[in-house]
Formats: sequence, C-alpha cells, structure tokens
Amino acid sequence: MYSSSKNKKLFRLINIAGLAYNHFIALQKRYWKIYHKFIEKYSMCKHLTKIKKYKKFSYLNELNAQALQEIINRIDLGYKRWWRDIKAGIKSSPPKFKKVSKYSSFTLSQSGWKIDEENGVIWIQKKKYKYYNSRKINGKIKTVTVKRDNLNNLWLYFVVKQDSFVSRKTFNRKITGFDYGFKDKMLISFDKTEDICAPSFFRKNKALFKEAAKKLDSKPFQSNNKEKAKIRLAKLHKKVLNQRKDYHWKLSHYLCSIYSLICLESLNQKFIFKKNGKKATDYGFATFVTKLIHVAIQNETKVSFVDRFFPSSQLCSNCGYKNEKVKKLSVRRWTCPSCGVEHDRDRNAALNICSEGFKKYIEKR
Repeated sequence: MYSSSKNKKLFRLINIAGLAYNHFIALQKRYWKIYHKFIEKYSMCKHLTKIKKYKKFSYLNELNAQALQEIINRIDLGYKRWWRDIKAGIKSSPPKFKKVSKYSSFTLSQSGWKIDEENGVIWIQKKKYKYYNSRKINGKIKTVTVKRDNLNNLWLYFVVKQDSFVSRKTFNRKITGFDYGFKDKMLISFDKTEDICAPSFFRKNKALFKEAAKKLDSKPFQSNNKEKAKIRLAKLHKKVLNQRKDYHWKLSHYLCSIYSLICLESLNQKFIFKKNGKKATDYGFATFVTKLIHVAIQNETKVSFVDRFFPSSQLCSNCGYKNEKVKKLSVRRWTCPSCGVEHDRDRNAALNICSEGFKKYIEKR
C-alpha cells in the first residue's frame, strides 16, 4: 500500500486487533485455571458481543465484526492444534500473548471492504486507500488481510478462489528425484548434471548483519537513532528474505517446466534444525516445497513425497540390499556387499527416492 497519512487508521485497527487477541488469550488462561477447560468458539463470540456494549471496550466497535470473529477463529484453531499435538505426543505450546506493537494483521471476509482493481483503490471500513497493483487478481476474492511488516509498511493479501488452473506446458514423461543436501548443494539428484545449488544469502551478507546488529546495540535505549538502526537491520533481513523468495519461485518454475513428476523426501523439521539449524533456515527447504507445490498445480506437474522413515541412504539402488552400517552421516561412499556396486551416499539416496516416489504416484492413480 502507498504511504499516506490515512494509513494511521489502519495501524490503529491492527493495534485494536492485537488488544482483542490478548484479551481472549487472558480469558482462556483464567478459565483454564478455574475449570481446567477451554472456552469454545461460540462462547467467545457471545462474550465479544457482550463486552462491546461496555465503555471500557468501546474501542472494539472501531474494528469490523467479522475481523474480530476471525481473531477468535485464530485462537480457537491454535488451541485445537495444541491439544491435537499433546494427544499425538508432540511437544508444542498453546497460543501466547503478543506485543500489540508486534501484532501484524487483521482479516476481512465478506464485508468491510470494496476494491477498484483498475485504479488500484480499496475501501476498508468506508475509507479509501491506494495500493500498488502488482498483478491481476484472477478469481473471486474470499478474504482480504491487511498486514504490517517490521518496516511499518502495509501490505494487502488476497485469498482467491479459482475454478481451475490453465496448464502452461505440454505433457512430457520426464521424472526426477532429489535428496536434500547441506554442503554446497540444496537438492542433489541421481544425475550430476541436475544438481541444484543453493546460494546462501544470509551467509553472504553475514558481515553486514554483524555490523548492523553492533550499531543497534550501541545506540541509547528508546532513542531516535536506536529506531533508525533497528529499521536498517530490518531492511537487511527483508532484502535477504526477498532474494531467497525470488530464487525459490524461479527454481520452482524451472523444475515444473521440465519435469512431469518430481519426487522428494518428507521433511523432519526438528531433526534438520537440530543438526543444521542455520543452513536449513538459509536454504529454506520447507518454504521452497510450499512454492513448488503451488507452481506444480499450475503446470500440471505432480510432486510425490517419500516417507521420512524410508531408508533411502541405506538401500542399494542396483539390487535393493539394505546396508544398516551406513546410517551415520559421516559415511559418504559405500560399496554394496551383495552386488559390489560403489555408491555415493546422496546420489544413491536420490535414485531410491525417485523410484519409491514413482511407485507412490502409481499407487495413488
């Protein structure tokens, strides 16, 4: 969205959304202490209708009713996910309080907004705002989210329902499989010519991050210079994030334009971050996979996932023999005791992922 004095109203609405969020989190915590139960979504909606009549909570009337209900939905979903994780034996935490200054967005669904796409104008709660129309919106808009970032810029996010995607390529029968790498390559294929290198954007700018962080620490607390230094550091993080996003989108389009089936291993995020935290964040495997699936749908490319417990590194791709001695990551090359074929750990794993992913795809059809 373009900068304007009118935007102060949107910042206030986001702050009100943050206050409402913290109010319902406090309500849930108090209710749990007394009754050892969580408040259902319907009861929270009734409570919202009740408190809006009091002068103390009159500020809630400034924000659209559906936006407030969306906040309740977020909290309800957060507690449901947390309870589901507990039952599954997964360690996680319930929704927590958030600083109002760091609360980032509110969402409007059916009412409270109107858009003029041709002129790049949107009305939010009867006030007119201008935005940069980066692309044409294809389909029916279901929700509009107003979000602020660390640089105090405002962004519009549209959730759109489309009937179908238009295929952008002719069908071919090329299939590939990739294993995740952490040295110089992000994706390692069974063919050396298809390896995908990953530029480590954070590592390349490490010196700049260090210098910006030092300057931030040296500034007096709550001073204007402290705020300026904070924005400089945030801009640097934003730049690296945009570089990584751009690389992921281009790579996704490149792979989907060549292959009809891409086979990948399911990610075990906790294990990856435990062993290779910084590199995993820098490469952004999970965000890349999300983008790849999105682009694959548009290009009619299939993405097949192999189970994380599939022993891709231990199986011989030539005869199928399972060698449990190569479990350790330090073993980079090994020879199959059964057929005598020498294997590179990553390339052998990529070939096994490709063949197993193809089997999974055939079974689903």
